[in-house]
Amino acid sequence: MGWDYALVHIKFTIPLAGLLTVLLKPLLTRTDLYKTSALIVIAFSSALPWDSYLVHQRIWTYPKDAVLGPSLFKVPVEELFFFVIQTYITSMFYILLNKSSFHPQYLTNKADSSRRMQFARRFGQSALMVLIVVGIYYVKRGGEETYLGLILAWACPFALLTWTFSGLFLIRLPTARVALPILIPTVYLWVIDELALGRGTWAIETGTKLGIHLFGCLEMEEAVFFFATNCLIVLGLVAFDRGTAVVHTFPELFPEVPADPSFALVLRGVFTNPEIYDIARVKGLRDATNRLRCKSRSFYLASAAFPGRLRIDLVLLVADDLVDEARTQAAALEWIDKLTKYLDLAYASDAKAPASTQSLGGYIDRSFPGSARSALKLLPIDRLPKEPLYDLLEGFKMDLSFTQSDNIQGSLPFPIKDEHALETYAHRVASTVGELCLWLVFYHGQTRLPKDKEAMLVLAAQTMGHALQYVNIARDIKVDAEINRVYLPTNWLKEEDLTPQDIIRDPNQPAVERLRQRLLDLAFKEYGRSRSTMDMIPDDVRGPLIVAVESYMEIGRVLREGKGVPSAKNPKRATVPRARRVWVAWKNLSLT
Repeated sequence: MGWDYALVHIKFTIPLAGLLTVLLKPLLTRTDLYKTSALIVIAFSSALPWDSYLVHQRIWTYPKDAVLGPSLFKVPVEELFFFVIQTYITSMFYILLNKSSFHPQYLTNKADSSRRMQFARRFGQSALMVLIVVGIYYVKRGGEETYLGLILAWACPFALLTWTFSGLFLIRLPTARVALPILIPTVYLWVIDELALGRGTWAIETGTKLGIHLFGCLEMEEAVFFFATNCLIVLGLVAFDRGTAVVHTFPELFPEVPADPSFALVLRGVFTNPEIYDIARVKGLRDATNRLRCKSRSFYLASAAFPGRLRIDLVLLVADDLVDEARTQAAALEWIDKLTKYLDLAYASDAKAPASTQSLGGYIDRSFPGSARSALKLLPIDRLPKEPLYDLLEGFKMDLSFTQSDNIQGSLPFPIKDEHALETYAHRVASTVGELCLWLVFYHGQTRLPKDKEAMLVLAAQTMGHALQYVNIARDIKVDAEINRVYLPTNWLKEEDLTPQDIIRDPNQPAVERLRQRLLDLAFKEYGRSRSTMDMIPDDVRGPLIVAVESYMEIGRVLREGKGVPSAKNPKRATVPRARRVWVAWKNLSLT
């Protein structure tokens, strides 16, 4: 009996697992824990018979004075724990690096994939089949290639299975989010293994190994083993994410899906024929994701914590900015009329059900350019009340009043003449979106709230919308001035002896900073009025919603402190440093 192997866990694996748990705890969802647990069970049940065979054949040996003694099929308890802890560590790295990923956008099939992607998938399949054949040959041949052959013959069939079903999906994923969860734990385990082999904690018997060392005492076979097993873990997680994305993305294929789908349902998603995917919907989700990243990185980051179909609907809602789409049209009033007709058709019925998809879709195809069609078709209109959407168009009309040439010359007043007009504008362009997000939360929520609490939350969402829009205006004074817009109340400007034209000519003058701070004071006043009410939101979505709000209000805080950094998209617009955004998300999820 000895403690050498146990000390490897005490010194190296358990502390790393603990650190990752602390870092990820606020961000982990039930789905994350579910898929990690499923991977641990699969890894344990598949590795145990293989490792037991190695021990029985005396390819692997564990000195009695290095292990505690208890074993299962001659595999020491410390090695059994290694199956669990390695899978857990690699899974946590994968989840950490993929937390913000919106997996529905990466779904694809042959018709949607480039020739290069299809070639890469076939090449991967061919390479894995060759490695399986090589592994079997080495095992049959015996001798020094035995251990390497056993690794290849055991690991590659699992890799081939997951690659066959999820290879195209994996290729679409950002490379770093797949490679780093493999490489970081692999290198860490290489170092641990080098130390353990050097101390004699475990050993590969002579005559079954090539005798090639990667560095120090690390045998090449061990290096291949850890790399291969971490590849298997990540491939399994990717397959799980793909299956989950399928069941959440295609309601016509999976009408009823809980926020945390069962393992059987995920497997159905994995094995669903990609050729029946609604690729038009997937492309629309890609467009929405790209727009959302440009429009609000804070909300995109926060959306990662929302479950399943709620996240999809929120991404579609927040990304489908009808106001921004309309600004691209020369005939702006005609654009508003078309959008109004779109809403009239969507809600046309004595009942509350929207118009048929066919008639509405036909109108969209006839009336709107391709750039706007996916946004309008995928907008979850059947889950939303109509009043906020019509109000959003009224906010658009207020924006259009800035484009009047007479207004720019100064013969017409700017539309934001006082605080009341400012609040009206903020209500129309921001409170409406906050309210719509909340109705989606109510629709998808696992907990049904009483009507009085729903009404209180809707009112709080409207008030918080004012706060967020005031922060947005305070940030964009200079950017707006460049397009001849001044959202600061005209009566505030008069108090500073200024006109809107003065701001347009020089948005950097000292008085502007005083007005910015005054607007931020108003924003945080509205924030204070509504923030405590958010504690009434159901547990499963409270954290993400609070992160979305706090991430945006953090922009206001850095503006107050003068610590904002230039945005990569627009250097004239201040944003929150990346590390600070992550800290805000982690802190607020920890407290909810």
